[in-house]
Amino acid sequence: MCVIEWNLRSRGASSKAGAWKVHGLDLLLVFIEGCDCREKNNHVSSRDSNSFQKLSTDQYQMPNQLHGGMQWLLAYEELMMDAGASSLYKDCETLQIGNIRMITCMVDNRVTRVAWLNRSTILYTGNDKWSIDPRVVLVANTKTQYSIEIQNVGIYDEGPYTCSVQTDNHPKTSRVHLIVQVPPQILNISANITVNEGSTVILRCLATGRPEPAVTWKHYTRKSHRFVSDDEYLEITGITREQSGQYECSAANEVAAPAVRRVTVTVNYPPYISDTRNTGASVGQKGTLHCSALAVPLADFQWYKEETRISNGLDGVRIENKDHMSVLTFFNVSEKDYGNYTCVASNKLGNSNASVILYGPGAVQNRSNSASTTLAATCLWCSILYSLTAF
Repeated sequence: MCVIEWNLRSRGASSKAGAWKVHGLDLLLVFIEGCDCREKNNHVSSRDSNSFQKLSTDQYQMPNQLHGGMQWLLAYEELMMDAGASSLYKDCETLQIGNIRMITCMVDNRVTRVAWLNRSTILYTGNDKWSIDPRVVLVANTKTQYSIEIQNVGIYDEGPYTCSVQTDNHPKTSRVHLIVQVPPQILNISANITVNEGSTVILRCLATGRPEPAVTWKHYTRKSHRFVSDDEYLEITGITREQSGQYECSAANEVAAPAVRRVTVTVNYPPYISDTRNTGASVGQKGTLHCSALAVPLADFQWYKEETRISNGLDGVRIENKDHMSVLTFFNVSEKDYGNYTCVASNKLGNSNASVILYGPGAVQNRSNSASTTLAATCLWCSILYSLTAF
């Protein structure tokens, strides 16, 4: 809210500091607080002192006591002229936190006294420094320019600055409103998480900046990425394996490059045998059977023929398991090696099985990929499960 505190002074009055005198005019001690240069309605329209006093009493706060130190002394006529023309703060200057900003007041040889104020706090009067802030420095005090510099600007430096100029006739002011911008920063984001398929996942990304940054979430997979949310919190209900991967939080406010951080979501699910292929081989030749299973965590593989589990390295057979694939190799195929084999893939969430056939020359077989289980293999798998349970 824009608040103006004011107090009418009698003719010929002067302030305690600096002996500011304007004879023949009613003086106002004015304190302006919270008035943004972007507010266009912070003004009064009447030039009549009685009307102004009534309007001000109704709309603004009357001070119980005056602030210490040098006050803003503005002639009633000057205030009304400025206020009637536009907003109280005509100019905005935008800068980024940590920068250096010089603010300048143009003067002429009619000026007798000058001062820089931030709200009701005096920074400089002439060459005399009133502020205890070492970052505020007087840069120029000449016949044409009165400038101060604010070093390493912080968010608390945002607000109105007034150059108050005393001439032979009456005080004048030049005002600027500094807007301090802060690049986006992600303060808190969820840690990487592992859940089972079907769970509910809530991801958090808390960011700060000035202006307040817009937060968005994107889901990245191996092939593409897509927008999923424009909120600090992302909720995924009944998560599926397809929704695993990296989720990127981006916080943007156009002050600087967006702040970006990522969270990895791992979704556990039971094995699914995605590829098996029946294979033919001649006696005395090499033959291989393949079984591929998708699972998180990775599946453990076992091979069975009839009800017998095949051991790696026995009877000229080797089993190689790597990632999602298991390969059963026969180095010297014999007649007894032909037949139906069962691939079993399992992890802590479940198991899956599929039938694959090694056949000889002349046999008619379906060589296409298959993840189905034959009736015989199903019965075999029931026997295997029973034996594993009993064990």
